[in-house]
Amino acid sequence: MALREIVVDGDPILRKISRPVEKFDSKLATLLDDMAETMYLDNRGIGIAAVQIGILRRIFVVDVGDEHGKLEFINPEIYEREGAQLYLEGCLSCPGKNGYVERPERIRVRAQDRNGEWFDLEAEGLLAICICHEYDHLDGTLFIDKVVELTEEQIAELEAEEEEE
Repeated sequence: MALREIVVDGDPILRKISRPVEKFDSKLATLLDDMAETMYLDNRGIGIAAVQIGILRRIFVVDVGDEHGKLEFINPEIYEREGAQLYLEGCLSCPGKNGYVERPERIRVRAQDRNGEWFDLEAEGLLAICICHEYDHLDGTLFIDKVVELTEEQIAELEAEEEEE
């Protein structure tokens, strides 16, 4: 495993559409392991897409610290979205930037694992947010493109809700 360098906002690769993965081999396994190590050790993130390390493939890894643990998504498709939630997001590729983004409360996603096997997952809350955030990377969209303008009163309300949890 190896730490990879994170591509930051301003690099045109982040705005490109990632290509599907067709080959499931040891190189893919190494890439997935490197992505996880980079996310955990170097940056303390909860998600990372391959494009964030300069590789235009439809791959991302997430770990929001829940019972699911680390999840790997290859060639994912979000096929169901329900509800709405606002969350203060950041991104490894946009250091020092944060903003509230509206995401679905619940999603269903289909993807392949590192062996090419298809799986379905229903996610809600933070896991749904993280999957949607990383999924956007695959289509060249950054969270800063989706930041919602809020009043100071709305922000105070959201912060109060977070403190209650």
